[in-house]
Amino acid sequence: MASYFRKRSTFHLPITLSLSLIALNVTLMICWIIVLSQGAKWTAMTVGIVAFTLVLAGLIIWLVLTLKEIALNNRQANFVDSVTHELKSPIAALQLYLETLRMRQLTDEQRSEFHGIMAKELKRLDQLINQLLEVGRLDALGENEEPEVIRLDKMLPPMAETACSHRQLNANEVYTFNVPRIAIHARRIVLELILSNLLDNAVKYGGNPPRVVVNVEPSGSRRVKMRITNNGAGVPLEDRQKIFRIFYRGGSELERRQKGTGLGLYIVHTLVKKMHGRVYLQDRDDDEPGCVFVVELPGRVEISDNEPTPMAAPQLESRA
Repeated sequence: MASYFRKRSTFHLPITLSLSLIALNVTLMICWIIVLSQGAKWTAMTVGIVAFTLVLAGLIIWLVLTLKEIALNNRQANFVDSVTHELKSPIAALQLYLETLRMRQLTDEQRSEFHGIMAKELKRLDQLINQLLEVGRLDALGENEEPEVIRLDKMLPPMAETACSHRQLNANEVYTFNVPRIAIHARRIVLELILSNLLDNAVKYGGNPPRVVVNVEPSGSRRVKMRITNNGAGVPLEDRQKIFRIFYRGGSELERRQKGTGLGLYIVHTLVKKMHGRVYLQDRDDDEPGCVFVVELPGRVEISDNEPTPMAAPQLESRA
């Protein structure tokens, strides 16, 4: 199926035809002007020029739309490749462990280890399926849920644990949190999807080993600014707007080392926009390798100093 999409995305003939028609149109326009100017038929010449201009504009628009269609088809082909691999990997792992459990005599400790690995693979498969389903209902996501006051210093550390668990990483070593006692008024499911995708993305494309710093601070009137910094290779300037498009992943699926579907940052961008916020990418301030995802969200809620401070996770550094 993936190769079928790749074949469809090769539109050399329409591109060649478009360029040929544009060149022919320009040639005809020049000839028309030369011929009619000699006969002083200015009215006919004006009408002809306008007609040729409209045709030329139409051809250019058609060429632009064709190029956009090619880009979309390429992203869809990458998406099919990626989802196929993402679905097959946990299924193959589950099949292998099930066969091992069935055919070999294992100790209780080995069985327990296998069951734990199988549970992680099932969770990974469930997360992928849920992500695919969520894309289809982003516009209505959270509509049946009432907004609530959510403490970011409570929400972020458990999400970091989840992002690291299926990669066999220690969240205390990967993440550094600089988060005050700050809250935001939002729908929980929407905020969870935004933050979980950003935290997971920061680890996935981090260095070896990955290091991620999360800074949260008040911004302007009743807004919150979050900066998620990693130590990865960064994102080229020409890709910084494209990465928020649906299905977009830089490079070829056959050459890419990191797994993914190209949906995570699209979900983030769509939901942040739904919350009337902003998300963008910038370079690190210290000129080190990596990049910074900045998210600005409205709905900051002031927390009373009399409110008890929650039990902080070991990696959380409170600035309150």
